[in-house]
Amino acid sequence: MRHCARIGLATCLALSSTVIANAADITPLLAPTAEPQQTQSGWQFSVAPYFWMAGLTGDTSQLGLPNVHIDSSFGDIWNNLDFALMVTGEARNGPYSIFGDTIYIKLSASGSTPDGVLADSVSLDTQSFSATLGAGYAIYEDQNSHLDVVGGLKVWSVDTTLSFSGGSLGGVSRDDSATWVDAVAGLRGAYYFTPEFYLTGWGLIGGGGADLDWDAALGLGYKFTDTISAVAGYRALGVDYSNDGFKYDVVQHGPIIGVSVRF
Repeated sequence: MRHCARIGLATCLALSSTVIANAADITPLLAPTAEPQQTQSGWQFSVAPYFWMAGLTGDTSQLGLPNVHIDSSFGDIWNNLDFALMVTGEARNGPYSIFGDTIYIKLSASGSTPDGVLADSVSLDTQSFSATLGAGYAIYEDQNSHLDVVGGLKVWSVDTTLSFSGGSLGGVSRDDSATWVDAVAGLRGAYYFTPEFYLTGWGLIGGGGADLDWDAALGLGYKFTDTISAVAGYRALGVDYSNDGFKYDVVQHGPIIGVSVRF
C-alpha cells in the first residue's frame, strides 16, 4: 500500500477517487476509423489497450470530509496506483460505427494521523469500473480525411473505503460510493498525411448525472501494418458531478499512448 503522509489524507482521497471517475471514453483517439481510401466492405473491428499519464486539478469531497482542492501531477497519482486496466474497441461498417470503452482502476493510500489520538493510522482504498458505449456516423469523407458525428452513454461507478487502525477509532471503517450516467455527443475525425501517418482527434460534451461532462483529444498515429498502429497524443477531460455530499469538479489532462489492432 502506498504512503501519502507527505500530501495529506484528504488530498490522497481526492487523488484516489477523482482519477478513477475521469478515465473513460478515449475510443475515437486510439481506435480511429479505417483509412479513408480503403474500400473494404463488411464490419471491421479494432481493439486498443492504452495508458493515460494524466495529472488533475479541481475540487472534490466525499466520506463526509470538507471540500478539498487538488493540483496533482501524474507522479503523485502513480505513487498511489495498485492496478489499472484500460482497453477500448470499435466495430465499423461503411459510415456506421459502434465503440466501447472499459476501465478498472484500484488505488490505495495510507498515513499516520496527527498525534495518534483518535487513530494510529488511516488507510484508503478506491475501486472503480467505468464503461462507455456509443455509435457514430460519417458525415464527411474523402481520400485523405473523414469526420464522424458520435453520441453515447458513459456509466461511472466509484467505491471508496476509509479504515482506521489503533486508537479510539481502531476497527472503524466508512464506505462511500456513487454511480451515475451521462449522455455525450460530439465529433471525431482523422486526416492522413501519408498512408502511414495520420492526425486524429475528437471532442465530446454532455451531462446527465453530472452537470457538465466534456472530453477533447488530439493524437498522431502511425500504421506499422494494415492491422497494427500506434497513437501518441494529449487528452483533457472535465467533469462536474455532485450529489448528497459526493462531489467531483475536476479537469484531468496529460499525454496518452496506445496500440490499436484491427481485424
